[in-house]
Amino acid sequence: MEQREIMQRGVGILTEALEMRRRLRADPDAGMTGSGAVAQLLEEMLPRIQLPADASAREMAEIVTEKLGPAIVQITSALTFAFVQLAEIHDEGRTDVSSADVLRSISLHYETGGKE
Repeated sequence: MEQREIMQRGVGILTEALEMRRRLRADPDAGMTGSGAVAQLLEEMLPRIQLPADASAREMAEIVTEKLGPAIVQITSALTFAFVQLAEIHDEGRTDVSSADVLRSISLHYETGGKE
């Protein structure tokens, strides 16, 4: 999966979470269920790992780290980038731009082929 798509999907996850939070604030008794976007992203990005039956705990940890590390770094980088963008707007005290606006801007940037 390309970094562009990971970024867009990460922004989608954050946007969904933001919307769910707003709905819960409006109606604390509302039943909310996520779309499963996080699980789907992980399912698509994380490789299947086969561990040798005779591997030690240390060897298993090394194999898992080696196989999962790159995908976890990509996902974390995308979410961190979006967080930093949101934090910068917040820290600047900007009231003319909402969190949803920032997330929409990030998504559009990556939709048009933008880089970090």
